[in-house]
Amino acid sequence: MNKPELLSPAGNFEKMRAAIRYGADAVYLAGEVFGMRAAADNFSLAELSEATAYAHERGVCVYLTVNTMPRENEYTLLENYFRNLKNIPIDALIVADIGVLFLAKKMLPDVELHISTQASSVSSADCLAWASLGAKRVVLARELTLDEIRAIRANLPEEIELECFIHGSMCVSYSGRCLLSNHLVGRDANRGMCAQPCRWNYKAYEIVEEKRPDCKMPIEEYDGEAFIMSSRDTCTIEHIPQLVEAGINSFKIEGRMKSAYYTAVVTNTYRMAIDSYFSGNYEYNPLWLRELESVSHRDYNTGYYFANSHEDANISSTTGYIREKAYLAVVEAYDSVTGLALMTQRNKMCLGDPAELLTPGAVGKPLTVGELFDENMQSITATPHPYMKFYMKTPFPVKEGDILRAV
Repeated sequence: MNKPELLSPAGNFEKMRAAIRYGADAVYLAGEVFGMRAAADNFSLAELSEATAYAHERGVCVYLTVNTMPRENEYTLLENYFRNLKNIPIDALIVADIGVLFLAKKMLPDVELHISTQASSVSSADCLAWASLGAKRVVLARELTLDEIRAIRANLPEEIELECFIHGSMCVSYSGRCLLSNHLVGRDANRGMCAQPCRWNYKAYEIVEEKRPDCKMPIEEYDGEAFIMSSRDTCTIEHIPQLVEAGINSFKIEGRMKSAYYTAVVTNTYRMAIDSYFSGNYEYNPLWLRELESVSHRDYNTGYYFANSHEDANISSTTGYIREKAYLAVVEAYDSVTGLALMTQRNKMCLGDPAELLTPGAVGKPLTVGELFDENMQSITATPHPYMKFYMKTPFPVKEGDILRAV
């Protein structure tokens, strides 16, 4: 079996660096237009050129999302956008609209085309049709079971690649095609501007359809909140062997709107699991799930992958978002002689606080916040200023990009 690609989100340059440091084989990101996450920081053309060079220097591929459905009056802007991309060596475009696909083929003939999950591909016939139009890869609809994915793979030639989401937010609508945000606040989810009204708190007790009075949908409140449409988040860390053996070519992590800490932790965890499987000595490590529980998420489940799992994929969360552990600092440099690490602050910490150090290829390692010094090597007892530089004495060697987090 071929080792699947690990594909991580890159909402901005910091998140992209985190993804690459912690083991991504490829990243997906958006420019300032035509991406499905308009609220992310995203990349200007100059930043996109710099990001692509940075990734390629480290052997990592860059996929650019152009997966909205442009209207008639937007194609002139799209043509200009593609014209400006000609000198940026992105590895693939992720598209959802057939008009965008044909324009991309015409203007960027050397760039691979990947079909977005927004296209709702659910069969081998679907994939073969996209391939006949020039697509190299299809990102399958998230509503498929693993058995269905196996069947699709069995009926496709090897050169057609399949990509599936293995971790992150689900959507109450089919393949993310939702009109609720546009209806309520005029922000079109299909044009990258979803306000996520499915996550809002609705005050009610039950929903009853008038012709089915005996079929009542209870709306339970917990601590004064009710989430009647909020889907759970997908987490498949316990099922990496099955996913690999299903023949999926690319494992995709959702989360361009999430933090750099989220990107690092989730990428690192799935990297460890995939590498463990291909080491020939795989054993599930329960600490992997502990890592994934440290990031911002809603209640986890396995989405639609397994029999009957769809029945609770969209059960209301009883707690909303589970907040991630505080991201305290990131290591900028380390002196092995003095044992001092230069760090950049992300959240305040104090001398003696319990913490954990996250480094690529390992779960969090516990430590106590040791001696602290400011940039002038004056002793301090806390790091109260946002993004301040400081030195910390560490009980073991660390390296650039390592993350210090609260416990």
